[in-house]
Amino acid sequence: METPRHSCLKLELPNPNEPKKTEPIFVKATWFDTHFDLSITDGLDAWVCQASEEEVIERAAQWGQPVSEYIELAERYLGFQQPGSVYKFTDAGDGNSRLSWTFEKEGTKLEWRWKCRPSPDHKKTTAGILDFLMDANIRLSEEVVSKTKSFERLKLEAEKCLAQSERFNHEKMEFESAIYPKFLGVLNTKKEKLRELRDQLAKQDATGKFAQEDEDSAEKTETFDEETSDDAKSKEETADAGTSKAVLRSNARGRKRITRM
Repeated sequence: METPRHSCLKLELPNPNEPKKTEPIFVKATWFDTHFDLSITDGLDAWVCQASEEEVIERAAQWGQPVSEYIELAERYLGFQQPGSVYKFTDAGDGNSRLSWTFEKEGTKLEWRWKCRPSPDHKKTTAGILDFLMDANIRLSEEVVSKTKSFERLKLEAEKCLAQSERFNHEKMEFESAIYPKFLGVLNTKKEKLRELRDQLAKQDATGKFAQEDEDSAEKTETFDEETSDDAKSKEETADAGTSKAVLRSNARGRKRITRM
């Protein structure tokens, strides 16, 4: 089952008898998917218009529109007064009146008109419009009160958050003021320690270099001594061999002399 929608529009229209003056009328509308009802009052008299589904389908076909689009457009212009639109509520004879409004479509200014007949019960129709306005006013008032309370709560929470933020900021500054000197002290100590380690590493590198040079020099000296010793031994062996040969030759000559004698 479709749920009807309601709207009420106040129009300030020129007085037919005195064009410089305006008179208000109230147009209450009840909207359905395929039809709508209008109740109109100027405070003294009242009119009604019941746009049936058949009439709406016929009007929509004349304008080349789907029914849903026709209803949507009518609800837009009779739910809120649209700027640039010309509204009229004129006499249509026999106590009837005609409600019309203009709109533009594809650069062309068009006008919709609906005929309204006198209400069978002016008092009831006017009272129905006033009741709707009172109910709407109460709902709006309650909503305003609710929104105001929500705003006050949000404002209070915002003030608490602001105060808490300021307190946190103050505590942060105090903490930073207290921790930075300690941090700098620790940092300077670490830097000093790193410098000492760097100097120790530099000294160790220098000492290792000198020790390596000494080892290389010692190895070279040992090699030279070994070579010298080997040469000496070779010479001694050669000398010994020569001496042995000389002794052998001398002994041989001696034996020869003895034989000849």
